[in-house]
Amino acid sequence: MPSRRDMPRQADIARIAGVSQATVSVVLGGRSGVRMAESTRRRVLEVAENLGYVPHPVATRLASARSNMLGLYTFRATFPMEVADSYYPILVGVEEEAAALGQDLILFTGLSGAEASGEAAIRRTRVADGCLFFGRHVPEEPIAKLVDSGFPLVYIGRREELGGRIPYVGADYVAASAEVATRLAGLGHRNLLYVREADEAPSSADRERGLRQAAPDARIVRLDGPALTTDTVRGWLADGVTAIVVEETDTGAAYTAVRQALDAAGLSTPDDLSLAVLGRPPGDEPVSGFDIPRREMGRRAVRLLVDLITETETTPQQLLRCPPVAGTTAGPAPERDHA
Repeated sequence: MPSRRDMPRQADIARIAGVSQATVSVVLGGRSGVRMAESTRRRVLEVAENLGYVPHPVATRLASARSNMLGLYTFRATFPMEVADSYYPILVGVEEEAAALGQDLILFTGLSGAEASGEAAIRRTRVADGCLFFGRHVPEEPIAKLVDSGFPLVYIGRREELGGRIPYVGADYVAASAEVATRLAGLGHRNLLYVREADEAPSSADRERGLRQAAPDARIVRLDGPALTTDTVRGWLADGVTAIVVEETDTGAAYTAVRQALDAAGLSTPDDLSLAVLGRPPGDEPVSGFDIPRREMGRRAVRLLVDLITETETTPQQLLRCPPVAGTTAGPAPERDHA
């Protein structure tokens, strides 16, 4: 008689049917109201029947105790619903994937600042089966308590805190930033200046590390305040800088400061100097840089969280590629860079 270990599992059904294990769980759980192609549902059921799949009785009882509700926590008093907000496409991806997997969302709102990072506020997420978090920083003590207790959680954005124990879906800023610097080098730029915010976060460290990999001699400037003077940017030009690379964050502070200073100084891109952003700045300007797959990050984070809740074998830390954007603000280095 075959042992439980030898019997087919949901992972086997998912592999043969060519779907995610979360989809198999939805189909075999018989959940109604889930948007799914009927052909997909039939394929999963057919594969399960052919394999002779029988659900584990203990797992079935545990699954029946779940609420199919996922928490979503952004450390803001209100959720960012403006299309231009960098969080917006993440939320769209989260909502799409949650609906596809038959999961409801609980939005944790009403607190911001220090209150939002407190243990009492974060402990509220336990009313859900698991929780998605995204924000520039990790409140380590309350998050550590959730991780230590086995509560399923996923951060959107790479995290290195707690000794690398936090599951996440993030963007590969190191590779994308190195690619931007390499493209500028290919245009003849040898004197790069990188403007970043003073605040520290893994996303900032990743961008700077990637830039330095491809341009180890790049000068780093940390913003000391929300604005730059025209004298400052003209001084960079006089020092031989031919390309400015700017950090993108959810505040957009660095890009806004640089763009406003360049405009005030009457400098144009790429004629007077090139401009690139490590990400996508607010607005419609076709700035050279890279796209951040925020919508897909939201979708992948939901799938990862459902995998952790259902104790499905998965990759708990995932990085997605950022496709390059050629834009129109980076061009060949002027002759002074080769003097």
